[in-house]
Amino acid sequence: MSEWLEKLGDKSITKEDLLRQIKQDFSLVPTVIDGLSSSKATIRYGCGKVLMDLSGTNPDRLYKYMDTFMRLLRSRHRILVWNGTAIIANLARVDTERKFDAIFGEYFALLNDEYLVTVANTVANSAKIALAKPYLIQKIADELLATDKLATTPHLTEECKRVIAEKAIDSFSLFFDKIEDKEKVIAFVSQYRNSPRKTLKKKADEFLSRFGQE
Repeated sequence: MSEWLEKLGDKSITKEDLLRQIKQDFSLVPTVIDGLSSSKATIRYGCGKVLMDLSGTNPDRLYKYMDTFMRLLRSRHRILVWNGTAIIANLARVDTERKFDAIFGEYFALLNDEYLVTVANTVANSAKIALAKPYLIQKIADELLATDKLATTPHLTEECKRVIAEKAIDSFSLFFDKIEDKEKVIAFVSQYRNSPRKTLKKKADEFLSRFGQE
C-alpha cells in the first residue's frame, strides 16, 4: 500500500493534505483510486472524498478514469455510491465521449433507492449534468418530476420525500429556462405551496414567484 494511503489510514495526514499533494503531483491519482477498494474505511472514504473534491476543481484530470467512477454506482458501500454520483456529475462537463449517456438509466435508477441520502444526492447533482448536457435536460426533468411518486420505505418517509422535493426544486431552478415542458414543472412545484415543511413551502413560493407564476 502506498505510503500516502497508509498515512491517510493512520490519520497522520488529512484528506485536505492528500488533496493538496495530488494537485502538486497528479500522478498520485491512480493510487487514490486504488484506495477506494481498501478494506479500511478511513482510507476508502477518505479517498472517495478527495476524488469527489478533485472532480469539482480538476475534472479534466479525472476524466480518463470515468469508467471506474461509473462502477461506484454499483458499490456495496453507500458512501462510495454517493461519491460516485457527485464525481460523475462533475465530470459531465468534460464528457466528450458521452460516457454518461450510456449509463443515464443506471444513474437515475438511484432515484428509486430506499435511502434518502442516495436519492437526495442524485437529485441535487442532476442540475450539473443538465447544464453540461443540454440535450438531456427534458429527460432529466422527467426523472425529477417522477420523484413525487416515490414509494415510502423505512428509510424514506413522507418527510424524506419532502426533503427530496426541496432538492428537486433547487435543481429545477438552475435549468428551468431550458426545460421544454415547463407546465409540468410548475405543477410539480405548486403542489408544495401548502407543505407542512416550512422550508419546502418557502422554496415552492420563491420558485413560483421567480418564474412568473404567483
